[in-house]
Amino acid sequence: MLTSSPPDEPTIASMWCGLTGAPITDEFLQWPPDVFALTDIILSRSEAYRFILSSRPGSTWPPSRFRSWTDVIDEAARQWSEWVEDPARALPILLREEWSVLRERTDVPLEHLAEAHDWPMCEAILTLHTIADEACAGLGVALDRADGRGCIYRARGRELLARTGSLARIRSHVMRVLPKVRTPPDGTSLRSFSRYVCVRPPGVEARWHRVPARRAGADPRARHANLLLLPWPLRVRESDFRPVQGSVRRMAKDPFGLFEFAPSDRLDLDLLSRMIVAARQEVDSVDVVLLPESAIDESEIEDLEAVLEDHGVISLITGVRQCLQAGCLPGNWVHLSFSPRLEKGGVQPHAPDEQWFHIRQNKHHRWSLDERQIDQYHLGGALHPRIRWWEVMEVPRRAIQFIELGDEITIVALVCEDLAQIDDVAEVIRSVGPTVVVTPLFDGPQLLSRWSARYASVLADDPGSSILTLTSFGMVQRCRPHDRDIAPVVALCKDPVRGTREIRLEAGAQGVLLTMCGDYLTRRSADGRWPVDNVSHYFDVAVHQVRAAAAGSGVAKARPGARTPPVLDVDDLSVLTGWSQALAEALAHAPESVDALLANAGGAPWRTAFGIAEPSGQLREAVRYMGEIIRAVAPSGNVPMFDEVVVACREERPEASRLETLARRVLRSTLDQLRSSQTKNPGDPFDGSERR
Repeated sequence: MLTSSPPDEPTIASMWCGLTGAPITDEFLQWPPDVFALTDIILSRSEAYRFILSSRPGSTWPPSRFRSWTDVIDEAARQWSEWVEDPARALPILLREEWSVLRERTDVPLEHLAEAHDWPMCEAILTLHTIADEACAGLGVALDRADGRGCIYRARGRELLARTGSLARIRSHVMRVLPKVRTPPDGTSLRSFSRYVCVRPPGVEARWHRVPARRAGADPRARHANLLLLPWPLRVRESDFRPVQGSVRRMAKDPFGLFEFAPSDRLDLDLLSRMIVAARQEVDSVDVVLLPESAIDESEIEDLEAVLEDHGVISLITGVRQCLQAGCLPGNWVHLSFSPRLEKGGVQPHAPDEQWFHIRQNKHHRWSLDERQIDQYHLGGALHPRIRWWEVMEVPRRAIQFIELGDEITIVALVCEDLAQIDDVAEVIRSVGPTVVVTPLFDGPQLLSRWSARYASVLADDPGSSILTLTSFGMVQRCRPHDRDIAPVVALCKDPVRGTREIRLEAGAQGVLLTMCGDYLTRRSADGRWPVDNVSHYFDVAVHQVRAAAAGSGVAKARPGARTPPVLDVDDLSVLTGWSQALAEALAHAPESVDALLANAGGAPWRTAFGIAEPSGQLREAVRYMGEIIRAVAPSGNVPMFDEVVVACREERPEASRLETLARRVLRSTLDQLRSSQTKNPGDPFDGSERR
């Protein structure tokens, strides 16, 4: 018998209705992320998750009535995934039973859960939370389900995420359900009790992009990337810092003003080209070029990408600055872009006048220069040391861009001060746990003793992300507090397994080549499931100093005229990639479901129920091209074979349109990604074994 409670004490039902304005109904079962959101909020408000680690009399966890808790949860999640896309099937018995317990007790006060007065209800919520989390596996970073069950459901979830920034059907201004890349290796917070998804409150917009860029083939030894770190500008002048005219306020007390960084020198594209030539004398390809905060002007982006395209570079990460204009605050952001080739490792046929896919991560916090920093950087001739100078920049609404790449890594970029701010953006990153956090800086040397290393340690320890920072050598040279010697450490790489590496720029070098390698680590959760080896980890394995090649590269310094926009925007590319990942899964494990997948990817009524728009004409056409590739190898209704589709995707078709070529590249990348994830050891055959 439950003890009585005050009538105004919040219950599960009243709490949820007050939060969302909606009741708890059986419609939740139609979509696992919704059930996860409900149970996660209940566990958060009641802290009942702690009973998993601190049991009460009469309670055990995992429930003793199950012989193998992990197997029971896994099978219930798989059956639920199948039911979502085919309601003619039966819901798993465990799910029905535990949901009935919750529905019958929605008027239970949260305080009763907090004290475990109603253990059957606590057990039901914890069980539903675990099943829902397991059912969300693969909605974020694509994970192989070795039987292909529920691939249509997962593809729908990936499209919902790309369109709305949340996996749940609940309005994103109430809460967001986001994929979880890593679970904290230690700790007992609620974040440690789920593997695949997390719930975040409103306030920070989150966007999830899928860009299937990777090396060709399935050899797991190819899971590495060569990054050319260019700590430019190599020289920063005092005159590059300029006070904004008329901006100084409060001269009598605590004066402050605005400054801009406006260097007169433009990016040296010829030097860039010679740097890539030199780097490729050391490695087979340069995959990513990375520059610090404010390294280039907005007007230089396309010319820079054109040079990278000619050298086979697939990705660019650079800080971008805007010029101050009357009546308009300039922007400061990280520009992340990807070649439509989508393939690392050498130059492939391409359209030289085609724009890259662009993603913008804005900076959220202004740099403040006080007297100590003005002295440290020797800027007193440009900025009066007794005035606090704030960087002049637009402060946009907070948003974080997650980018899932084809080699099973998820990256996030933060701009300088954003790394040091333990705010809501940082909490989103800690909840999701991206594989790599890249931070372009405009800062002094990246020493272990300085602030960037300390804040990098926060994310490296929890959730366990790898952190890479890069600053300008010009600022490193200016950073001479108390006339100390210059420490030419331009970058820092920290990961939770191998520790921290300071990366120096040696005399005569203009850049550093950093090779990072990928491997699988164990993913754990505190809710009693067995660990699984399905989380990617990237770490540095080699550093080479790069000195520009003397000979000219023969690459044009600039391209005349405007470049052609991409045939798909980034959101449509993300949606197409999500459906292509499902097609790869179906071809490997359930080829009989390919036709149903293609029908769902095109115009289908399920999108109306989810409140998202039907696909654009270009996206429909790209899906049609994928269908033609698959059906071409399986004429007359035969079941398509995985290997045959892989071969077909690799065929060069010079006469193909840009859209068809892109569709072929996306499908090829996702097929290779799936095969690579299933090849556990170098040389193992593709046997369909599971890595989940």
